[in-house]
Amino acid sequence: MSNERLVSMRNPWFVASIGATLVLFLFSVLVGFVWLPSAQQDAQFHGLWNAICSAAGVPRTWYSGARNESVVGTSTVVVTPQMLEHPSTTSIGRGATLAMRCTMCHGMRGLSEANSPNLAGQSAAVVYKQLQDFRSGARSNAIMAPMVVDLSDQDMKDLAAYYSYLPRLPASHAGNDEPPPTIVVSGAPMRNIAPCASCHGGVASKVGSPWLEGQSAVYIRTQLQAFASGTRRNDISEQMRNVARGMTPSEIEAAARYYSDSR
Repeated sequence: MSNERLVSMRNPWFVASIGATLVLFLFSVLVGFVWLPSAQQDAQFHGLWNAICSAAGVPRTWYSGARNESVVGTSTVVVTPQMLEHPSTTSIGRGATLAMRCTMCHGMRGLSEANSPNLAGQSAAVVYKQLQDFRSGARSNAIMAPMVVDLSDQDMKDLAAYYSYLPRLPASHAGNDEPPPTIVVSGAPMRNIAPCASCHGGVASKVGSPWLEGQSAVYIRTQLQAFASGTRRNDISEQMRNVARGMTPSEIEAAARYYSDSR
């Protein structure tokens, strides 16, 4: 029987196992703290040191030079099921007057012909939240930013009441013989993507989620791409950014075309 000690630098098996463990550890660090974070498109991952710190969960204010970085705001609107329910006729009437300035893009009755979103029948909470986000900068748009700067909180509630009062486009795809896209009705469970219809109508509706039926394919495609790239970031808890990042270009196109085909 050999008298050589197991834990000894003279034991080649011990040295090999220690070396293999170190190599595996270094490889895991490089993948988890450098390669994977650097592959993300979000601003906090740009640069090697930022990627390492973000992967480690270090606050951005700890970074050297963080004081010079601009902070992008996110939505602070709290959406509840009872939000803006049962508006008064006065509020709806005031909203109709205020909406005259919105007709060029959103149509006389909230139905757009300019690839802008249809607002007719949209949830009041959705309209109110987006107006607030445009004013706070949580959602940026060169056209909407100057339009909301002079709106009071009550103005936004009145506009939301008016547009929610208008009849929305129905969910009707009778003229389309093709089955609904899988991403719409089933999602992609293996990629942690819920069905579009589970939040945006058709199967169920989530509070604060917009009605998508009849929206322009161009608009839906543009917004999904903006969520995926991180240029739009006013979704609470990043749910849309996480979904859009996991969608393939063909799935984005399929969803956009499906929801636009309801007129």
